[in-house]
Amino acid sequence: MHAVTLIKGDGIGPSIMDEAVKIIDASGAKIQWEEAYAGLSAFEQFGNPLPDATMASIDRTRVAFKGPLTTVVGSGFRSINVALRQKYELYANVRPASNWEGVKTRYDDVDIVIVRENTEGLYSGLEHYLTPKKDIAESLAVVTRSGSQRVIEYAFKYARDNNRKKVTVCHKANILKFTQGLFLDVARETAARYPDIQFDEKIVDAACMHMVMNPQQFDVVVTTNMFGDILSDLTAGLVGGLGLIPGANIGDDAALFEAVHGSAPDITGKNLANPAAVIMAGVMMLNHLGEFEAAKRIKTAIEKVVREGKYVTPDLNPQSNCGTKEMGDAIVAAMG
Repeated sequence: MHAVTLIKGDGIGPSIMDEAVKIIDASGAKIQWEEAYAGLSAFEQFGNPLPDATMASIDRTRVAFKGPLTTVVGSGFRSINVALRQKYELYANVRPASNWEGVKTRYDDVDIVIVRENTEGLYSGLEHYLTPKKDIAESLAVVTRSGSQRVIEYAFKYARDNNRKKVTVCHKANILKFTQGLFLDVARETAARYPDIQFDEKIVDAACMHMVMNPQQFDVVVTTNMFGDILSDLTAGLVGGLGLIPGANIGDDAALFEAVHGSAPDITGKNLANPAAVIMAGVMMLNHLGEFEAAKRIKTAIEKVVREGKYVTPDLNPQSNCGTKEMGDAIVAAMG
């Protein structure tokens, strides 16, 4: 059995996570769930958005499966997602975006994997006010050679292990000579050790333009923390939206799997949330755990359900009366 910390999260989190757990259990994967709490709901219940018991569970299992968490914009506690990534050195955030049959999009044949540095950059949390009036604020973007090396090395290994042909580094070294320049230098040094992988460099603003003009030119993209956050939302838009995008946060001895989208409080409790992203995050988790047959079974079933378009949530088919639970049931049935 694989022990996994289960964090259902806030908003739509419990409803989509219940479906994902139901599907994973039905797949035959050998998972022992340890339920824990984090986010706004944990803060309201325990007075702490990241309780000690949750950290103790992840310390034991080294694998977490997490629903979306609510982070208050502009005030309140810091992002729990960022805290977890930094605490467990989950330095590589992997966000794949590819077309789904049955989902109408502007482009065909999009298959892009964003590998985002996950612990440094502008999300390091080193910010402060410079005046007592709090009318000047400063944030520090931290980029280290070691942090850059491990995530760029991961991107090239990922490309090789998954039969990918190309790695593109996205940067802003033309303006930010030291921080982004260091990241680019490390990418060039790493690329020289992978002659079998095509290497490309793109300034991040130009990369955004190229992604919406010709997304098929991209394969694996590696970049710094904030740029990766932005680019992964862009690639999600190319293939149908955040409701279809899973995420993996990978470290040397721990991993966390999640949907990329937020907690969507406006549709909480309405049985409308699309569970596809978190289910696909579960597929990534099962592959990480070596449960390859179960992962393949779930992936095949959800692709069939989405392709047929009958038992999917309204964001995928506006004519559908199917809800979150019904879509989960259909995926379980498709595995059968």
